[in-house]
Amino acid sequence: MQYKLCDDTWDKAEINAINRVIQSNRFSMGEEVKNFEKEFAKKFHVAYAVMVSSGSAANLLAVASLVYSGKLKKGDEVLVPAVSWSTTYYPLYQMGLKIRFLDIDRNTLNIAADKIEEAITPDTKMIFAVNLLGNPNEFHLILEICQKNNILLIEDNCESLGGEYQGKKLGTFGLLGTYSTFYSHHLCTMEGGLVVTNDEELYHYMLVIRAHGWTRNLPKESRIYVKSENSFYESYNFILPGFNLRPIEMEGAVGTEQLKKMDHIIDVRRINAKYFVEKMAGLEDVCIQKEIESSSWFGFAIILEGRYRGKRDRIVKELDELGIEVRPIVAGNFTRNRVIDYMDYSIYGTLENANFIHDNGFFIGNHSKKDFNGIDYFISCFRKILFDI
Repeated sequence: MQYKLCDDTWDKAEINAINRVIQSNRFSMGEEVKNFEKEFAKKFHVAYAVMVSSGSAANLLAVASLVYSGKLKKGDEVLVPAVSWSTTYYPLYQMGLKIRFLDIDRNTLNIAADKIEEAITPDTKMIFAVNLLGNPNEFHLILEICQKNNILLIEDNCESLGGEYQGKKLGTFGLLGTYSTFYSHHLCTMEGGLVVTNDEELYHYMLVIRAHGWTRNLPKESRIYVKSENSFYESYNFILPGFNLRPIEMEGAVGTEQLKKMDHIIDVRRINAKYFVEKMAGLEDVCIQKEIESSSWFGFAIILEGRYRGKRDRIVKELDELGIEVRPIVAGNFTRNRVIDYMDYSIYGTLENANFIHDNGFFIGNHSKKDFNGIDYFISCFRKILFDI
């Protein structure tokens, strides 16, 4: 038996969508992408959604729009949790911003909200909150801090599509929110990602930055540029140092079909999670992620304590041999990666919790189909391994 990191949610609907694109003979970004963006924005109760080639590209586009719009300037400081994926941080470095790493809460695995205010410096202009593995941040606290200190909030919600906090969708609390639709995520468009916002000006900046920095995709009279009547000129008129982050039509078409399944996918993940939490209850010296409000349960994080501390490598090796796919908790404490030497950064505090999960944490997948048998298989194997240690 095996327990994989993710499962496949595609059926004939996605295949038919791809065939529709093939028959249209239009493969680069067009009407399919526009339709998906429109439906995504509607689903998440926001004004605008911009699809891009990946969740990483979504983070880059979001950060770039803030810099080019003047809402941030090079040298401004951004507070981030020390545990996240690499491309939470890279766009900050790439756009000339300072990065200030904070510790995480050992239970929720998100940024330690009680440490945010004391970590703020005169250079701090934004918090980049990450909803880790589906789990919401404590946004009532974070928003209060942002308002009190006049700093921006954006969300990396690439792992947490469908999660909610106080009845509001994750990714919609900040000025901008990002999502990933990579294969192993809640919705799968092969590769892909989105940025959402209610700010029309930022939306127009993103339309330009996403495609080469040109004006072609802007409405005639936008918040940032008024197009001339010369369509030949405006097709190749460059006003910002942009990128090429465009998705393709197949991804947009598949995304529209996946979005129709979203509520069911999230419901099933929560059913699996409830079962997992019940089955893990009572295991001594093993902790799991504490849910805040309504997680969308990207996966199941496991932290080894007490007598199992320092035994992770042996445990994950044995799980792997039994056909159970395991991963680190995202990238662990990111400051322990050599790439950090390239960045302009500071660290607030000791990152004690980030270090602990870096050395003693791992996660297994959650699935979009009900999989009690798979969870039982993992629990059985895991218990046996722990018993033998």
